[in-house]
Amino acid sequence: MTYTDLFPNELDIHRRVGAALIDVREPDEYTQGHVPGAINLPLSELQAREAEVPDGAVLICASGNRSSQAAAYLAGLGRQNLKNLMGGTFGWMREGRDLVTGDQP
Repeated sequence: MTYTDLFPNELDIHRRVGAALIDVREPDEYTQGHVPGAINLPLSELQAREAEVPDGAVLICASGNRSSQAAAYLAGLGRQNLKNLMGGTFGWMREGRDLVTGDQP
């Protein structure tokens, strides 16, 4: 099982169809700024909360490293159609996109 890397400019398509956006950074990083609509599920809690990640989810972190680890782990458990946001929130911002601050998605 594998996952697919997603460029930041491709994320809007997945947002429009209602894909779950899962930010795997720690809560303090998440509240400093995250992709609109993303919910926080820290990588450090993923094993205990893996059932909260549906098939087709887009995994996000700061640069794409932790989210690729999360995607690989979940794909190994049999999750289907997972995506990893390459460049993470930094890549999102480099494209001129805004982040949401605080603890709301």
